[in-house]
Amino acid sequence: MPNVNDIHASAAGRLLIGGDLPVQRMGFGAMRLPSRTWDGPPHDPVNARAVLRRAVELGVDHIDTAAFYFYKDLAANDFIREALHPYPEDLVIATKVGPDRDRDHNWLTPADPAKLKADVHRNLRRLGRDRLDLVYLRFHADEGPGNGRFEALAELREEGLIRHLGVSNATPEQLAEAQSVAPVTAVQNKFSPVDRGADAVAMVELCARQGIAFVPFYPLGGTGAPHIEGLRRVAERHGATAAQVGLAWSLSVSPAVLAIPGTSSLDHLEENIAAAALRLDAADLAELSGT
Repeated sequence: MPNVNDIHASAAGRLLIGGDLPVQRMGFGAMRLPSRTWDGPPHDPVNARAVLRRAVELGVDHIDTAAFYFYKDLAANDFIREALHPYPEDLVIATKVGPDRDRDHNWLTPADPAKLKADVHRNLRRLGRDRLDLVYLRFHADEGPGNGRFEALAELREEGLIRHLGVSNATPEQLAEAQSVAPVTAVQNKFSPVDRGADAVAMVELCARQGIAFVPFYPLGGTGAPHIEGLRRVAERHGATAAQVGLAWSLSVSPAVLAIPGTSSLDHLEENIAAAALRLDAADLAELSGT
């Protein structure tokens, strides 16, 4: 693994979202910045802003966030604006709409078209942007884009407030329904060394065939480095950590994959970005797949 002076997100290569929006394949997820879990405890705002600035220093140009990433008065979108505005010209900020929480942290019913539009404007205000680079409609269970939900986002795209549209937590059927309304350039679904069932793999392959970016959420299973024996053995061979091997594995699955590991720790941030340079060989991949 490289030393800290050689760590850079560009080691993972680049991908074009929608054919015209270049990003490094190693990005950053902002969910963990306000708090460790949805219910706390809170993280230090000064440290959160330092993590964001360091991520950009290390070449990250793709940050994934959402207005519902907050804990009490601490919000990921506020940290992003405070740490990075005025933004670098090449910085891509992606956000999600659909779910929402009240100030008591109770999850609310999925947003209707009017609420989705209001949430996009809320993201624009809190981030201090005139246009959002990428907005995902996040689904719950088997709900579809119907009832004007994806159409509402497509209207904002036509108005110039959104550059690209994506879907999250989506099935192939939901993706196809959204595509009947407007182009979909990214899919954000659960996928990791511990969540790689046939349906998940099929979605990665579908995205690759269609030129759609696939952005795994919970790239390490959602609980830190997963305790998989194969990960440990491969990590030992490379002088890496299990978390780094897990991230390198996700990037090796398909050139369509964009990684967005999140953390509130500067040390873990550098560890994650260093995984961009980790190359797994055929024997590593076979061991990780259990074959």
